Amino acid sequence: MFGFRHVKAGPSTYVIQYTNGKAVREGTGLTFWYFAPNATLVSIPLESVDVPFIFREVSSDFQEVTVQGQVTYRVTAPTTLASLMNFTLKPNGSYLSEDSTKLPQRVVNAVQVQLRSMLQGQSLHELLRGSDQLVQAVQQGLQQPEGLPSLGLGLVNLAILAVKPNPETARALEAEVREQILKRADDATYVRRNAAIEQERAVKENELKTEIAVETKKREIRETQLEAERAVLSKRQAIQDQEMAGRITLEQQNKNLTALRSDNAKTEADAKAYAVAATMKAVQGIEPKVLQALMIGQADPSALIAQAFQGLAENAERIGELNISSDLLQQLTQSRAKPARG
Repeated sequence: MFGFRHVKAGPSTYVIQYTNGKAVREGTGLTFWYFAPNATLVSIPLESVDVPFIFREVSSDFQEVTVQGQVTYRVTAPTTLASLMNFTLKPNGSYLSEDSTKLPQRVVNAVQVQLRSMLQGQSLHELLRGSDQLVQAVQQGLQQPEGLPSLGLGLVNLAILAVKPNPETARALEAEVREQILKRADDATYVRRNAAIEQERAVKENELKTEIAVETKKREIRETQLEAERAVLSKRQAIQDQEMAGRITLEQQNKNLTALRSDNAKTEADAKAYAVAATMKAVQGIEPKVLQALMIGQADPSALIAQAFQGLAENAERIGELNISSDLLQQLTQSRAKPARG
């Protein structure tokens, strides 16, 4: 109607109204009427935008790397963005230019610039292992004044989903890693075997030590037994020595006694011989009959009877018959038995 139009912006849309080249109204969620012939509307969406990306770059060791991820941004300075890119609306509400569709690509280009500087400064192994450090470095680069803020944008989030080498390099790395894993498995097997060998050696050493200890105890026991036997033998030898000394002493005493007895017997024999010699010398001139008569007077009855029987025996051829009474025999027996009892 008469060139007037009504506009109603959402809460996440920043609207700027230019009249005669000057901004007369701007803000989020505005609702107003404007005169279309001399007015220009600029609409900038403020909601966050997710933009996926995938790059092929070269690492510092000249290996091709594919980086896949996603960047999330939003407009933080609409006026700055409006001064750099054309977000002017047509009367039908669409954008006058294609700058609104080019903005994500410009963000991706900024991400690629930061990633390229990081990728070219690191080797393939470092990139494959350090994706977190790569994300932090790129975020810091994008938040610098010459990064996204120069476009009036703010970084919401950056995620790197994958860092992959080319297939041939990936297979080579897989083979290398596989060999390392197999080597670690072999090393683990060797370590386990060595541990088993060490355990077996320790067991054998313990067994040998036990046997040595047992043999040592047996030797100590045997030595103790030998010492005990030696002590017993020593005591037995001492006893035998004492017995032998006692026997020697007894034999010496017996020898002395025998010598004394011999001396006494010799002295007694000498005395008897001297008495007999003296007697024989005294009766040397006396007749035998006289000596016999003298002896008869001093002899006991039994001796006289024995002499009588001797005389009878000498004259047996002259005796015809000899009668000996029992009284005589009993008297002879009793007379000989009395000295035996005494």
